[in-house]
Amino acid sequence: MTSPETVTWLQERTSLGILSSEVLDAIAEVIEEQVVPADKDLVNEGTHPEALYILQEGHLESNTTNQNNPAFAYGLLPGSVINLKELLLDELIPFTITAITESHLWVVPADKFRPLVTQYPEINQAFSRQLAQELAQATSALGYEQERSLALRPYLVTKAQRGIVGTSRYAVRLREQIREAAADRKSVDIFGEPGLEKDNIAALIHFGSAKRREPIIKVNCGIVQTSGADLFGRAGGKPGLLEWLGEGTLVLNNIQELPKELLPAVTQLLKTGTYTPVTRSGEPEVEPRPSKARILIVSEASQPTIERSVGHIIKVPPLRVRKGDIQTQVEYYISLYTRARGISKPHITPEALRRLQSYDFPGNLKELKNLVERAIVQAENASELTEEIFWPAETKKKRFRVNLLNVYPDFRKFLRSAWWPDRINYGFTAAAFAFIVGVLFIGPQTRDRNFALNLFWAFWWPFFLFILPFLGRVWCSICPFMIYGEITQKLSLWLFPRQLKRWPREQAEKWGGWFLFGLFALIFLWEELWNLENTAYLSACLLLLITAGAMIFSAIFERRFWCRYLCPIGGMNGLFAKLSMTELRAQQGICSASCTTYQCYKGGPQKGEGMETNGCPLYSHPAQLEDNRDCVLCMTCLKACPHRSVEFNLRPPGIELWTTHKPRTYEVALLFLLLGGVYIRRLPELQSWLGLELDLTQFWQHLGLSLLALTIPAAIPFLAHGLLKLFNFQRKPRAFLELAYGYLPLVLGANFAHYLRLGLTEGGRILPVTFATFGLSGEQLPILVAHPAVIEFLQGATIILSVLLTILLTQKIARQPLRSLLWQHIGAIGLGATMWAIIVAQ
Repeated sequence: MTSPETVTWLQERTSLGILSSEVLDAIAEVIEEQVVPADKDLVNEGTHPEALYILQEGHLESNTTNQNNPAFAYGLLPGSVINLKELLLDELIPFTITAITESHLWVVPADKFRPLVTQYPEINQAFSRQLAQELAQATSALGYEQERSLALRPYLVTKAQRGIVGTSRYAVRLREQIREAAADRKSVDIFGEPGLEKDNIAALIHFGSAKRREPIIKVNCGIVQTSGADLFGRAGGKPGLLEWLGEGTLVLNNIQELPKELLPAVTQLLKTGTYTPVTRSGEPEVEPRPSKARILIVSEASQPTIERSVGHIIKVPPLRVRKGDIQTQVEYYISLYTRARGISKPHITPEALRRLQSYDFPGNLKELKNLVERAIVQAENASELTEEIFWPAETKKKRFRVNLLNVYPDFRKFLRSAWWPDRINYGFTAAAFAFIVGVLFIGPQTRDRNFALNLFWAFWWPFFLFILPFLGRVWCSICPFMIYGEITQKLSLWLFPRQLKRWPREQAEKWGGWFLFGLFALIFLWEELWNLENTAYLSACLLLLITAGAMIFSAIFERRFWCRYLCPIGGMNGLFAKLSMTELRAQQGICSASCTTYQCYKGGPQKGEGMETNGCPLYSHPAQLEDNRDCVLCMTCLKACPHRSVEFNLRPPGIELWTTHKPRTYEVALLFLLLGGVYIRRLPELQSWLGLELDLTQFWQHLGLSLLALTIPAAIPFLAHGLLKLFNFQRKPRAFLELAYGYLPLVLGANFAHYLRLGLTEGGRILPVTFATFGLSGEQLPILVAHPAVIEFLQGATIILSVLLTILLTQKIARQPLRSLLWQHIGAIGLGATMWAIIVAQ
């Protein structure tokens, strides 16, 4: 470019244009040309200027390490004059200037420019003009920033409150998701339950991004104008938040509360990055405007309409699945609170921590924080935060439980000792059972002369039916059948070392209940048709038959497969144990937060206070038990647990039946089989009551009546439910499978009432019967026999109480008005009346 053309360009394109042609000619004569490649620095911050630069073509950008005022950084376009002020005032360069694209510059070296300044004072005029332009620009920018700050201030988020606390896999994953979201400018959908500080996660994403110095605002969607003017602005009028925000971040909090009219506009913003300002009625629509703002959405649930348009989806896990982080979170909140108030930091006791870990925290982190702060205030500068201070941290379910192991520490010691149940089983039960079976075979064969037969029918049956509502399947923990099963298992492994088979769980769950149902039906028929109650060797055969099943399956499968799925007595115990007022459970929070070995379930070596065990014999994890069906109270889990998670609770009887219970078809079938068992055991009384004259000495007549007695009583519940469905027009009744469990108290009570007579009459003659067993005379020995009137009173009271409990339980299960279940209650009363007739009145 020739000198006249250079002068013309300088006059028209640069701030030096105010200088005279003479001065510009002098400058043009000393100009040199320089090409700067892209991404190369032209000048460096903090150095002395080496030349005056005039940008002819290209794009430069300044950058500074002055973090206190990054607004000074700016872009440079053709016509920009660089280093003029620094050369005139002899200052250091305040910026590093980098070429964004390949740039062509005119260069006036400093040693040639300074003589020109001395020769032509007019050059200082150009400097003054440049300062005036910069001042005007700064004033305009300041006014804009003030107006922008005023508009954004009510919504501004100044900082993130805290990071993600914890080391669980959920916390680690959440931190990874936040880092991934912060690495780009895509929109994010953050959703989860209330109290999870999701808006703080949005702040973490913004302040971890490259645009952290841009503003971040949080807008509550519940108060957004229906027109959307506060977000999108008005055409030709007041700007909206998106325009003021620039390249900042917009957090739409509680998006589920956004007016439905604005959902399409927000979806458009997420998909295309554009928005349309609001126009008044009658005004022409305006073109969509681009938005550089980043959108973060916060909600309590995923939004199907929106989530397809966002770049990242973050589901924040609730605190109840992050129990392993509770200790770290609590310690963090304690430090935060005590440091802010300048008080000493208390220590949280292990018992208090276990209580917090056993709680599900419906309010999540906010609830935990409030609990910790309230506990510190309540502790009043105490050195420890104890369990009692955290009294609100208790679920509704737990409020109905009392842990007997805490109330009675000696009881806990006994259950963890070698006495329960091993020493009882192998020191007494195993030998006593063998002796009793031997007496049944070789002793007298009638109940009035064989103490073992008397013990089995007059003592054992009423006693264990009596304890079922109190202690559930506690009998199964000292049951001789499985003791011999375990002995067989250990002996067979010693003689023939091998790997026992794993349980075929799927098949066992499907068919095991029907197997024990069929076996129990055969036992009922055998008991009635062959008079097992008064035939000693046949009773012994029954005991040996069940024992043989336990031994055979223990030799094939690991642990107690027979006891879990196939034992008829175990099936009955498990069914009635649902009514028990005690339960063995584990605190789910402690198990998920503290346990990694699951020794209560799998077994393992000693760990802490946890003893070495082989694991639960029924493969039941105490934290996952739905009811008492699959727990035999062997206390293996109590012994194995190193975290004191296992509890033995006093509770409302049968509470799971109307809360979390899952009905099973084979259980209902067994329930009605046990109902029929009451009638088959009272065949003579039933025949007399019905006015029948069948000859029970005839096998086929006896068998036919027995089958009818087993099956016909179940027809009454079916008929009652059919009438419920037929005449209940107000609401649909619960399924028969659910309501059938309401009959449990009646079936248990009726079986107990039947055996009461044996227990209160023949059971009291155990001493003379024992002497008679060994051929001795025991006529002078004391007996304890209840008066017939007392027996009838107790039997009648048991049946009446059972009917009332059946009505109450049915109401709890159904959760419907009394009149809606009238036919079912009439059916229960009818069954109670027939039982009264054959048990009490005969």
